[in-house]
Amino acid sequence: MADFAAARLNMVESQVRTQDVTDVRIHDAMRGLPRERFVPETKSHLAYTDIEVEYAPGRWLLKPRDVAKLLQALRPMPGEKVLAISAPYAAAVIEELGGQVTRAEAGEALPGDGYDIIVCEGAVTRAPDGWTSALAINGRLGVVERDGPVGKAVLIVRAAEGVGRRDLFDSFPPVLAGFEAQHGFAF
Repeated sequence: MADFAAARLNMVESQVRTQDVTDVRIHDAMRGLPRERFVPETKSHLAYTDIEVEYAPGRWLLKPRDVAKLLQALRPMPGEKVLAISAPYAAAVIEELGGQVTRAEAGEALPGDGYDIIVCEGAVTRAPDGWTSALAINGRLGVVERDGPVGKAVLIVRAAEGVGRRDLFDSFPPVLAGFEAQHGFAF
């Protein structure tokens, strides 16, 4: 039987802390949260590896490093209204940090708006406008945008004056089903 507690500690110490994730609240939440419960039992041995793990057809958990860096950039605070899109592990970490999380699947209608944070654990070609529109003023969206072999984790912030964005780090998760690039002919 796998020693998941030791694997969890090793994941934080070797994959998260070494990648400039300095928010100790995230470390503590990830140390205490059984990541194996978010993947099928047949894949539980992969829960703490440095790979994306498919938890449902066309849906993956981000690598521990990537989800930790994305969450650190989002700076979740207790009481904030959060929407987790195809992001079961990120949602659970944010709940450990005191966020009020609503879960949704990518491709479904969004359940409301006015979110302080929206996070997605899969890659999309480009963050849909509907996701940024669902943010409250000063709300933050964290997602990986990927249109080729390398994706970029991005932080998108909605302000009264418009929407700003910042590239965070390279990431390589598979693109969510239904969010693939639609290439066409152009002159």
